[in-house]
Amino acid sequence: MLLYTATLKDGRVVLIREFRMEDKEKLFQMYESLSAEAVRWGMPPYTRDRIEKWWLSNLQNLIPIVALHGDRIVGHAQIFTPAHARRKGTADSAMYLHQDFHNVGLGAAMLPKLLELARREGLHRVGLTVVAENARAVRLYEKFGFKVEGVLKDAYFGEDGKYHDELAMALILE
Repeated sequence: MLLYTATLKDGRVVLIREFRMEDKEKLFQMYESLSAEAVRWGMPPYTRDRIEKWWLSNLQNLIPIVALHGDRIVGHAQIFTPAHARRKGTADSAMYLHQDFHNVGLGAAMLPKLLELARREGLHRVGLTVVAENARAVRLYEKFGFKVEGVLKDAYFGEDGKYHDELAMALILE
């Protein structure tokens, strides 16, 4: 079981560990409390029903981790491992951070732990998409070795009523 503590830039300490089913209510609470700014460039599941359907009913194909501050979940990241044989060793990832933990190094603390689990599972490639204008996220992924593989033109319809490009990024694990 992965268990790691990290001290963030502002001095707060978080515990990063693998998701457990008993975390379910805390995960719901985190997503229900995300601000409009926190989800501006993402597509979180938003509702309990979607979290259950997309993630909790599919745990056999996920590598999920959470970051806890005290007794509340403040970050959630996961790798999706497709079951199809032609996608063997490849995966997609997603990360969401509570707005109270933006710009303090939480993503930089969680991402290497998620990649450690991917390597432990024997994965070859981890991919993701990120809105091109989400410069902080793009820098974070590049910092950990992700490369831009392409641009998905006008692939994300923002709350501003405009289309935005997404970057397809990936990391080949060695």
